[in-house]
Amino acid sequence: MTGRSADGDSARALTTVLRGAAAVMVDGQTVTTGDVVIDSATISKADDVAVTGVAADVVDVTGCIVTPGLVNAHHHFLQSAFRTLPGTRFVPMAQWLTTMAGAYAAAHTDPELTGLAASVGLAESLLNGVTTVADHHLTWPAGVDPVAMATATAQAGRTLGARVAFVRGTARDDPQAAADSVSAIVEALLLDNRSGDVGAGVTDDGMLQIAVGPSGVHADGPETFAALAKVAAEYGLRRRTQANEQVDVEIAAQRYGRRPIELLDEWGWLAPDVTIAHLCEVTDDEIALIADSGATATHAPGCDVPMGWGVAPVARLLGRGISVGLGTSGGGSNDAGHLLADARLAMQVSGLVGEPVSATALLAMATAGSAAGLGRSELGHLRVGAAADLCVWDVSDVHDAGVADPVAGLLWASPGRRPRDVMVAGRWVVRDGRLVTADSREFAARLRAALAARVD
Repeated sequence: MTGRSADGDSARALTTVLRGAAAVMVDGQTVTTGDVVIDSATISKADDVAVTGVAADVVDVTGCIVTPGLVNAHHHFLQSAFRTLPGTRFVPMAQWLTTMAGAYAAAHTDPELTGLAASVGLAESLLNGVTTVADHHLTWPAGVDPVAMATATAQAGRTLGARVAFVRGTARDDPQAAADSVSAIVEALLLDNRSGDVGAGVTDDGMLQIAVGPSGVHADGPETFAALAKVAAEYGLRRRTQANEQVDVEIAAQRYGRRPIELLDEWGWLAPDVTIAHLCEVTDDEIALIADSGATATHAPGCDVPMGWGVAPVARLLGRGISVGLGTSGGGSNDAGHLLADARLAMQVSGLVGEPVSATALLAMATAGSAAGLGRSELGHLRVGAAADLCVWDVSDVHDAGVADPVAGLLWASPGRRPRDVMVAGRWVVRDGRLVTADSREFAARLRAALAARVD
C-alpha cells in the first residue's frame, strides 16, 4: 500500500485514513503520530490514536510526514510566462518594472495567456505542495474584458483542483473602472456560485475567493485605495497590497514626502481585513502601526532576497503579534513557485535582520499564517473540522537520514523537496509526485507555444 489506497486509485473516497506517518504536523504547535482521518472534504481526526473498525480507503504513509497543505499568500501567476527575462536579474526595481511591463505588452496579454500562465503556476504549486494560492493580478490591458481575465484564472483552479484567491489588483488603473470591474467579477464568479450573500468573498465550496489589491502607493493614489476599499466593504472582500519594497519607499518619499506605511494608515488601509506583502526595512514605529491595526503581513524572500530589494524583519513582526504568512511572489523575480524552498530561504536569512526564525515557525507561516491573511480559518491546519488540504512528504530516503527532528528537517534537509501526495478538499490531486487532475507537461507545452506565436 505504499502511496496508494487499499481499494484502488479513486480520487475521492467518503472516508480516507492516512496510516503509519512518522509525524503529523497538525499545526504550528502540535505534532502527533497516528491516523489522519478525512471524511468527505474535512479532517475528522488527527491524533495519536489509531482508527479501527471503520470502512475506509486506507493509505500507507509509512516513512512520511503529513502536513497541512501549504498556502501561498502572494503570487503573480502571469509572471509564470516571463521567467529569467534578460534585463530582470539583479537590477533596481524601477528598471525591473519597466522591463516586465514591456514583456506583458509584447506578448499581447489577454485571457488566453492569463489562463495558460495560471495553469502553469497552479500546476507547479500543487506539485510543490501548495494547495491554496493568492494571485495578485496587476495587468489589465485596455479593451480586454476584466471578467474574462479573472474567469480564465478561476477556471484554471477548477480544472486542476486547487484553491485560488484571485486578487483584482491595480497599477495606475482608473479608480472607478477598477472598482466597477470588481463588482462585475464578483457577480460573475461568486454570486452565481453561492446560495446566499457573498460574505467573505468565497464560493460555497471554498475553492475560489475574490479580493482587491492596489499594487502599492508607488503605483496607485488615494483615490484608487478609496475606490477599492468601498467596493470591498460592499461585497465583504479581503484587501491586499504591497509596501516597503525598494521603489515603493522611493516614490512615496518623492511624491508624498512620507513613507508607505504612513500613507496606508492615512488612507484607511491598515485594518484587520488588510494583508501587506513584502515589508522590507520597516521601522519599529511602522511595525507598531501595523500591529495596532490588526493588519496581517506576507513575507516574500524568494523575490526580495535574490533581487537585492531587502529582507522583511520577520522576528520583529511576529514579536509584535502580527500574523505573518509566506508568499513566493511572481516568476518575474522569483522564478520558482516553490513555497517550501522559500520557507527554507526565509529561515536561513532571518538571522541577518534580527532574531532567527525557526523551521517550525516558518512552516506555521506557510500554512496557518498565510491562511489568516485570507481570513480562512479552515485552512492551514489539520485540526478536526479543517478543510482536508494536506501533503504527504516522503522522508525515508538518504536525504533525510540522520535527521533528529523530521518536521524541522522538511526545511533543513533536502532543498527543493516535493511532496509524494497532495490532497485538496478531500480529493487527491498529486499521487507519487505526479498530477492526477491534468497533464503538467501539456500545460508547459501550450504556454511555450503561445509565447512563441505571440512574441517576435
